[in-house]
Amino acid sequence: MTVGDATVLAVSGMTFESRIAAGPGVTTLHGYRDRALAEVLTTALHSHRGVISIGVAGGLAPGLSPGAVIVASSVQDGDVVLPCDAAWHDALRASLPDALSGPIAGMDAAVTTVAAKAALHRAHGALAVDMESHIAARAARDRGLPFAALRIVIDPAERPVPPLAVAGMAADGSTDIGAIVRGLLKAPWELGGLIRLGRDAAAAKAALARARRMAGAALGAP
Repeated sequence: MTVGDATVLAVSGMTFESRIAAGPGVTTLHGYRDRALAEVLTTALHSHRGVISIGVAGGLAPGLSPGAVIVASSVQDGDVVLPCDAAWHDALRASLPDALSGPIAGMDAAVTTVAAKAALHRAHGALAVDMESHIAARAARDRGLPFAALRIVIDPAERPVPPLAVAGMAADGSTDIGAIVRGLLKAPWELGGLIRLGRDAAAAKAALARARRMAGAALGAP
């Protein structure tokens, strides 16, 4: 966690997402998921006036390419819909005219198969899914703080996520290269999928950095 006198808390899963999100007026938090994220947010929000979930996400809607930018209108948390702050949403959309607007979903576990992505999209109409937005939105609601989400598609709905990519996600938000190498020794056929995901990740990372620059002051709660 980057500590400072910022007033907006940017919540991400991975280290690179947090680095991109950082900037004037923004405190970053990454490397926590599920219950651990919920617990740290109960104390992390005392000095902030807004929460934004920012980073990459799995594509759920057909046709969304890696790098597609989404400004969420709401977050699906199980059967509960958590709305995003309307003014903040509109400010982000004004700064990001090419971004899509629509619901996203939050899940405690990675959604990796094409069938699971399709089922989640059919159930809720969500454009994308990540593992932090629902927890951050829930915490913001409980604290009475405005919430927004800016997410970039990394893996399209039409392609599965290689199991080794999930295994390579370290608990602290970094990439566990050792786990990936060990996994490839056991399952070398996954190499092609990892290479393709690497290209998708590069496109998503570049799009996230560009969206962060374009959003500028709009990343802060109105």
